[in-house]
Amino acid sequence: MSLPPDTITPQLSEAVLAAMNAATEAEVMPRWRSLEDHEIRTKSSEWDLVTDADEAAERMLTVALKELVNVPVVGEEATAKDASLLELVDGEGAVWVVDPVDGTRNFVQGTEAFGCMVALIDDGRTVASWITYPAVGREAHAARGVGAFLDGARIIASAPADPEQLRGAVSGKYHPDGPDELLARAQTLGPAQPIRMCAAWDYLDVVTGATDFVKFTRTLPWDHAPGALICQEAGLTSARPNGDEYLPGGDVQSGILTAHPSVWDRVAAAMRG
Repeated sequence: MSLPPDTITPQLSEAVLAAMNAATEAEVMPRWRSLEDHEIRTKSSEWDLVTDADEAAERMLTVALKELVNVPVVGEEATAKDASLLELVDGEGAVWVVDPVDGTRNFVQGTEAFGCMVALIDDGRTVASWITYPAVGREAHAARGVGAFLDGARIIASAPADPEQLRGAVSGKYHPDGPDELLARAQTLGPAQPIRMCAAWDYLDVVTGATDFVKFTRTLPWDHAPGALICQEAGLTSARPNGDEYLPGGDVQSGILTAHPSVWDRVAAAMRG
C-alpha cells in the first residue's frame, strides 16, 4: 500500500462527500430536466452519452479531490479523451477514480436513477469509495476493513428472503451469448430483469435487498470500483463470475457478479449456463 495508513479517516470521507455534493449542486442538479440539445453529445456510440453536466462536474471534482489526496484522478470523461489514463488504475500507487454522472442516459431522460461515484484505489485495489444519489439526497460509502455505510448508518446486507426465488438484475449488452440468453439464465433462479443502466442504483438495490443479485458484463473502473467495495464491506460477495477477486484495473470484459455469500455460487453457476 503506497498511501499512508492514516489516509482514510472519517474526516476524509466527509470531505469527499462534501466535494461530491458541491459538484452536483453546482453543475448537475441545475441541468437536471433542463438540458438543452447542445448540452448533450455522444462518445463511442449513439447510446454512450455525455453532457455538459458530466464534464463540468468532473472538472470540479478533479480539483477538489487532488486537494484532499494529491494523486492522479482518472475520470470517465477525461479517459474518453485520453485512454492512457486507464493504465493508472492497474499500476502501482494511488489514484482517484471518478464517474461524475453515472447513468447519464437516465439523467438525460429526467429520471432519478443517476448518481455520482468516487473511489480511491491503491496499488490496484479499491480502498475507499463513495456514491451519492443527488435526486433523492442519499449517499453510501465504505472503506476496506472498516465497513459500509448508508446515509451515515452502518449497513449489513441480509441473506435473500426466499433463496428459491432470487430476484436479479443483469447486464448482457456485452455478453458473447447476447442479453436475451443471459437474462434467460437469470430467470431460471427467479424473477430477473435488465439492470437500471446505472451501476450506482443497481448496487444500492442489491445491498439494500431490493434485488438479490446483480451481474454486469463490462467492468470499467468508475462504474464498479465504488459499488463493489460498498457491497463487499456490507457482507456481500462481489467477484469475477469464475470466483476470482475483482480488481478495478486491467480486465474490463470478464464481468462481475454480486450476491449474498449464501447464494453466490448458485447464481454464478446459473450465469455460466
